[in-house]
Amino acid sequence: MRILLGITGGIAAYKAANLIRGLSELGHEVTVVPTENALRFIGKPTLEALSGHAIETDMYQDVAQVRHVELGQQANLILIAPATASFLARFAAGIADDLMLNAVLASNAPVIVCPAMHTEMWLNPATQANVATLVSRGVRVMEPASGRLTGDDSGPGRLPEVAEIIEFAIAGLPLKGKHVIVTAGGTREPIDSVRYIGNSSSGRMGIELAKAARNAGAQVSLIAANIDLPLPKGIAVTHVSTVDELELAMDRECDVMIMAAAVSDFRVQNPYLGKLKRSNGLNLELTPTKDLIANYAANHPNSIHIAFALAEETKERLIEIARGKLWDKSVTAVIGNSFEALGNKDTLVQFVTKDDAIELSGSKAEVSKSILELVSKLIR
Repeated sequence: MRILLGITGGIAAYKAANLIRGLSELGHEVTVVPTENALRFIGKPTLEALSGHAIETDMYQDVAQVRHVELGQQANLILIAPATASFLARFAAGIADDLMLNAVLASNAPVIVCPAMHTEMWLNPATQANVATLVSRGVRVMEPASGRLTGDDSGPGRLPEVAEIIEFAIAGLPLKGKHVIVTAGGTREPIDSVRYIGNSSSGRMGIELAKAARNAGAQVSLIAANIDLPLPKGIAVTHVSTVDELELAMDRECDVMIMAAAVSDFRVQNPYLGKLKRSNGLNLELTPTKDLIANYAANHPNSIHIAFALAEETKERLIEIARGKLWDKSVTAVIGNSFEALGNKDTLVQFVTKDDAIELSGSKAEVSKSILELVSKLIR
């Protein structure tokens, strides 16, 4: 997993050295982004030696690479330790005034902050309000430990020990250690060498599902069928075009298979080699393609299988259709959605299992996160 470790300017910054080492020994790739004030407490050579990466703090270095966006998009998890009162205030207000906060705001990865400060600062109503704001937005905040602080002071505000921070950060990833395969986009079946039978699937939902699985700690493989959208970082991508290519790419073991790709229902019996002439007219002989998710479920019974059902129906009818496909395909769950979602950023779906039907709505990123939370419960 790619972890972006932010270090802010507090005395507890010295503990970041052991934190980098501990995360690296667990097999994670750690990229460190300290604030300028953090480097007053721990040296850049130490951070570079332990992480194996150059340390950057300047927003205006490598401007052409748009470094803050690159850092944010590559991260599977963002961990800020220690997090000062100043950082909490700026993060809660959305103020991006350095490289680290710009990277944090440019990322869709889960964020964990570990505050460390004097007791009076931690208990100050302003700090507590900032923490409440961050928690309401989905940021996980680790409660400071109680103990000896700088000088003779003692009380809550101490940065927890490294082992406790690692346990808190990693334990919160419900799909840690799981392999999730997501198919996305739409297949194309050739008519001749330049024409094809296809569909209007953009692949946006599949991309968001892959990102949500990555952010939940999973090892993610994305099988992209004719997608023109930018593909997410930190995910293995296999490009396919036809149903046969998609079937071949899918044929491997995984913990969860999410079949978000729109698969052509028919293919041309004998595609023409070359370009057909318009003046000759055209009669196509079509044959049905395979039901890929049903075949996968039959051949890989130990996996969780998530299928999609697209229909222009009422809510009740959509659930009925999804439940029918649930049994026909022998899958774990079916996500029923309508034609209105095609190409849009927002969606409304029914997550249907043999026991329940749960309605999810919002942006495709928000719905994908909710779907992966439900999938993690199915695994447990």
